Amino acid sequence: MGRTRPGDARGKVLKAASTLFYRDGIHVVGVDAVAAEAGVTKAALYGNFGSKSRLVVAYLRERDRAWQEQVDEITAAHPDPRQRVLAVFDAYEEWLSRDGYRGCAFLNATSEFPDPADPVREVVRHHKTALHGYLRAQLARAGAAGADRLADELMLVLEGAAVQSVVAQDAGPFRTAKRLATSMLAA
Repeated sequence: MGRTRPGDARGKVLKAASTLFYRDGIHVVGVDAVAAEAGVTKAALYGNFGSKSRLVVAYLRERDRAWQEQVDEITAAHPDPRQRVLAVFDAYEEWLSRDGYRGCAFLNATSEFPDPADPVREVVRHHKTALHGYLRAQLARAGAAGADRLADELMLVLEGAAVQSVVAQDAGPFRTAKRLATSMLAA
């Protein structure tokens, strides 16, 4: 195996951490396993992230960035804000079915990091708040009455579908949730 250039190690470690943390759980996976999966030394891992905690935060931030990119890509095809809201359900379905129905990485991380003051929880709050804000902004653009309340309700429907899709190991709950959201938007 050739030497990893310093700039390459960060990306390799993030990719390996994403695979292992999502598949096996964050606390179960040690830095030795991440370094081995990435094909880098532990020194390279620590040189880029400083600690496992900071690696976990970087992993979640990268997932958030990728999620936002996917939502933007899927919703951009819809000029109508109500259709953009419904397209978020499609984005969730595509994301979780591609990832093998292990659930929402952010909710999974929350269950592993119960302290509300933990930096991991801050990344989760940011992710969920950004999604809520996106829904609220689209609803306001559409002129929906009670955009804040409706965004709250749609978040519950989305999160419930995410959990049910894991239980069922199937995307069906997202289709049901999208039908429910369609009814909510028509009211």
